[in-house]
Amino acid sequence: MKYEALFEDEDNIFGGSPKSKYLDVVFTANRGVVEFELEQLVEKMAIMELILAEQIDAEDLSRVMEQFRFQNQELCDTKAKSLFIELTGDIVSKCE
Repeated sequence: MKYEALFEDEDNIFGGSPKSKYLDVVFTANRGVVEFELEQLVEKMAIMELILAEQIDAEDLSRVMEQFRFQNQELCDTKAKSLFIELTGDIVSKCE
């Protein structure tokens, strides 16, 4: 993927991985902002799970997700890193 350099370059402007920067921000940002963003994240996950459960038997959901992750590990890793960047930006922008 063309964005991998942003995620993996140790000398990039972020000075660490997207996950480590997210954790730095979460532990130092305004607690109210972090709580709001975490609530938004959990609500979004709940909605996505409910939508998936309508398409896939709820009992099969974990198995299907695990199989997808196994078959698409690189894509899942890249998306997770992208989400860490997005979540960090959401928190930082509300703390300014």
